[in-house]
Amino acid sequence: MKSELRFQLLVAVVAVVPSMFAGYAVSQTAPSALASPDSFASIADADARSAAMFTELGRVLTHPRCTNCHPATDRPRQGDEARLHQPPVTRGPDGHGLAAMRCSICHKNANFEPGRMPGHPEWHLAPREMAWEGKPVAEICAQLKDPARNGGRKLEELIHHIGEDTLVGWAWAPGGGRSPVPGTQKQAGALVEAWVKTGAACPAQ
Repeated sequence: MKSELRFQLLVAVVAVVPSMFAGYAVSQTAPSALASPDSFASIADADARSAAMFTELGRVLTHPRCTNCHPATDRPRQGDEARLHQPPVTRGPDGHGLAAMRCSICHKNANFEPGRMPGHPEWHLAPREMAWEGKPVAEICAQLKDPARNGGRKLEELIHHIGEDTLVGWAWAPGGGRSPVPGTQKQAGALVEAWVKTGAACPAQ
């Protein structure tokens, strides 16, 4: 067996074994619903209505399925407990890991349920400027409106990114006993669209 293959197998085992024990302690909580944009129709003030919709979206954005890959440091987190990723990988120059420890060594194109290994073809960390782990919803809102900190996106492009991007969509079907983010991706996209159309106001805190 070549040394590189042995190394990759060792990395996979180190990554899988701890999560096998930790993951089965995680609750299998069914996803809770997200409020629809119509639910906020009774709020007459447009800014207040817009901010309220973003606060509802914040239930998704502050969930560990999102913050684990939008970490405050170069270390991703994992699990509902947001523990530091094991093995101790780091972001690397492109968010896909270091040359010796690329994300794709363990994370394949889809979830690997026997090993509780999450997967997606584009598995990687969000860019450093898009980190929002630990931030209040109001700060995340301001960050998402800033092209310098939202991946260069216009507000309208956030509707697609959150409502349709399949890597973002993994958060609703994480597998492995992980708790999904609330609602559905379609419901989250509808909230983003309504938030944008009502002026993209941010909550006060």
